[in-house]
This record gives sequence, structure tokens and C-alpha cells, in this order.
Amino acid sequence: MVNLEVKLKDLILKNPVMTASGTFGYGEEFEDFIDISQLGGILVKGTTRHHREGNPYPRMAETPSGMLNAVGLQNKGVEYFCDNIYPRINHYNTNILVNVSGSVIEDYVETAAMINELDKIPAIELNISCPNVKEGGMAFGTSCASAASVVREVRKVYKKHLMVKLSPNVTDITEIAKAVEEEGADSVSLINTLLGMAIDSETRKPLLSTVTGGLSGPCVKPVALRMVWQVFNAVNIPIVGLGGIMNAKDAIEFILAGASAIQIGTANFIDPQITVKVVEGIKEYMIRHQVENVTDLIGAIKTQ
Repeated sequence: MVNLEVKLKDLILKNPVMTASGTFGYGEEFEDFIDISQLGGILVKGTTRHHREGNPYPRMAETPSGMLNAVGLQNKGVEYFCDNIYPRINHYNTNILVNVSGSVIEDYVETAAMINELDKIPAIELNISCPNVKEGGMAFGTSCASAASVVREVRKVYKKHLMVKLSPNVTDITEIAKAVEEEGADSVSLINTLLGMAIDSETRKPLLSTVTGGLSGPCVKPVALRMVWQVFNAVNIPIVGLGGIMNAKDAIEFILAGASAIQIGTANFIDPQITVKVVEGIKEYMIRHQVENVTDLIGAIKTQ
């Protein structure tokens, strides 16, 4: 019998497999395909202080070995989530995390404070890849100072597990990770999407209404894996790895690189049962390699 339980500080997961925000809806959309309780946790859609319509269409485009998206955090706001969606999903026998996004620090703080009051939500994932409208649109997560400032303010009002999702669109992701750790982050998740672009050569127009968008899928995995390994060697808080995980083999690679848990994103669009298949695949790997506890694999890459 293998033990798949992992701990992200105070947050206990029955196994290391979670879903990535924006690719799993609120969980309800997948109830016909899987038993949600079999997962270590689910990350619901990005939630903002106020209702957001998102970006104009087209806002998704397929690329070689991946996809671009510029959905723009379409959601009905945190109050709607608390009043209408939370009561429908709080029975799930797994960890439910809310991805919190914002345009100004005040939005992050108010949203986090409201979610802090929800008993069945043990953690939030702070999305610091959002543009800071007060600083010319530069993403909060692209500088140590701005990343630290939003985490510092949210930490004052949010009393449960605070996971911070890091942007890969930076010079040195370890510096950002250390900055948010210093301000009280309980864990970090990485990577968010890489900035990309696609053009239709016949029309000479970009495929996305916003011109650029977030690149995800198998093509980003080597970059994500490298960044997880770098951050593992730079901080003392748990890491949740994501970026191009399509199967159990990919998931195990992230764990070996230093991730305590993983998130599956784009693969959910291809196979709605992929998450539970990955759980089983990790079990099979552990049995085959005679590994009793999945935690023994964390950071166990042999670099010599």
C-alpha cells in the first residue's frame, strides 16, 4: 500500500494531484466524468472583486503542442461566488481553493477577506500575474517589490493557507519566490502561462483579439520544470508545480524536480478524466519503484 498524502504546511492533500484554475470551472462541469473527491484539491476559476466580462472574442487559439488564451478572468465577482457558487460546491470532499485576482491591491485584499469567511475554503491561490493598473499595467508578479506588496497586504486579512502563483515572464523567478516567501506566503505555485502570440498569415491578423495571450500545454513543460527546480533550491516553502502536465510521467517529473503537489490544466480540455488517471499513474509508479511515501520523491532528482 502506497501513501499519497502530502502536506503543504498546514494544508493536507490526500494526494498531490490538483486542478489548475481556469481549466476546471467550479468542479461541477466535471462531475459527470470523475469523482471530485478522488483529487487532492481543485482550483476554481479566477475570482475578482467585481464582475468581469473578460476580453472580446476570439480569445483562444491552438498552437503547436499547446494553446493560447486571453479569456481575461471572466467571472461574476466574489460576492456572486460567495452567495451562489460556494453553496453548490462546498460539499466536495476535497480541498477547494479559490484563485484570487485583481487590478489594484485593494481588490486583492477585499476579495481575500471575503473568502476568508468561507469555512469550506481552506486556502486561496493569489494570482500575481494580473496587470497593476496603478503602475502602468505591469503585472504585479514581474518585480520583487510589487509582488511583495500585494502578498504583504493580503496576508494581513487572510488567515488561512496563502498560495502565491508565480509568473514565468521574469528574469529570475527565484527572486520573486523569495520575496513572497518573506512576506508570508505559505506556498508557491508555478508556472503561470508564458506570454505568446499567434498570427494568421493569410489575413495578416493576430489570432487573439488582445494580440498576445498566455501560452500553456506540453510546449511549456521544460521551462516550467526548470523553474520549479530552481525555486525548490531557493525557498523553504512548499511548491506546487504546473505547466504542460499531460500524464502521470509528467507529474512525477515535477515532483522529482521539487514540487510537493502538481496542478493539471490544459490536459483537462483534452481528457476530462486525466486527473484521476494521473493519481492512478503515480500509484503505479510508486509500486513499480517500491516507493512507500510520495513525499520521498519530492526533489529526489539525481543530478550527479
